[in-house]
Amino acid sequence: MHLKLAVAKIQSIPENAFNPISVVVYARNEAKSLEKYLSHILNQNYPNFEVVVVNDKSWDGTYELLENLSKQYEKLKVVTVAEGDKFIAGKKFAVTMGIKAASYDWLVLTDADCEPASPNWLMGMQQPAAESTEIVLGYAPLMKKGGFLNVMMRLETFFTAVNYLAYALKGKPYMGIGRNLAYKKSLFFKNKGFAAHMHISAGDDDLFVNSNGNRSNTEIQINKEAQVWGEPKTSLIAYLREKKVQKGAKALYRAGHKLRSAIQTTAQFLFYVFTIALLCFTATLYLAIGIFVLNLIIRCLIYPRLLNRLNYGELRWWFPLLDIILFVFVVFNSFLSIFVKKVQWK
Repeated sequence: MHLKLAVAKIQSIPENAFNPISVVVYARNEAKSLEKYLSHILNQNYPNFEVVVVNDKSWDGTYELLENLSKQYEKLKVVTVAEGDKFIAGKKFAVTMGIKAASYDWLVLTDADCEPASPNWLMGMQQPAAESTEIVLGYAPLMKKGGFLNVMMRLETFFTAVNYLAYALKGKPYMGIGRNLAYKKSLFFKNKGFAAHMHISAGDDDLFVNSNGNRSNTEIQINKEAQVWGEPKTSLIAYLREKKVQKGAKALYRAGHKLRSAIQTTAQFLFYVFTIALLCFTATLYLAIGIFVLNLIIRCLIYPRLLNRLNYGELRWWFPLLDIILFVFVVFNSFLSIFVKKVQWK
């Protein structure tokens, strides 16, 4: 399945724009990020689009910044969710307000702390020619920063993307990432938006795709010009809190998707457990080494190519070692997150 993603032809960026686009940007206390990245969204190489920034109860100067920017950019529309407004599950209520304010049917969603990889991002994320397509799953790698934590977060983001992109390519979409996601406004309201999972803070992206994506209405876009770079967490606690919130959303996936994910995780865990166990006995030592090397060869034929395709090419030289370290990292953090207090999304 992952091999199919590794060899699939990457779509070229269209030369022409077909339909108008509403970009919906979520922001809460993101004045610094908006000042840094919003101009990259507003100056996209696309003839007919608007940018709807949802200011969700910010108190850091976001309101004032957006007021000034709206005077400079005709394409910018600001939606402010003020303190005292009806509050339902944080980000989802704010995003819904942004979608309601959008003028066009084709929506491209991202966050304030994200930077499009190129001025052709919207050209790549525009509504495909196929009328049946209602969702486009984009890709959003994390920015490269210093330190071991950043490497592990980027690698985990890569594996998450490989899974959801590969399954979507196979006709079985089950999630998307809100930093780079597109769908029809009409689809959103036809299926009552986030109503089915409004009671939890996470899931404005993956649960929406999980509920509404199918073989005929979902496509992927991994062209490097159509990707979006996201700001990574800078502390382990912040990262663990994010993972804990996301875990709550995964509990509401369709039964088949949850089973598939559980089987995949269990199989990887058992592979390492049994390999280590076989290494402990002389009679099975060479068998264990053979199984491990064969698995490594297969993965090294596929994943370095995918790392290069998905903008993490510099990690491919360290892939075999990082793959093992990441497994330990994820298992350890799953245990550690039990003791981390859950917080509201944003």
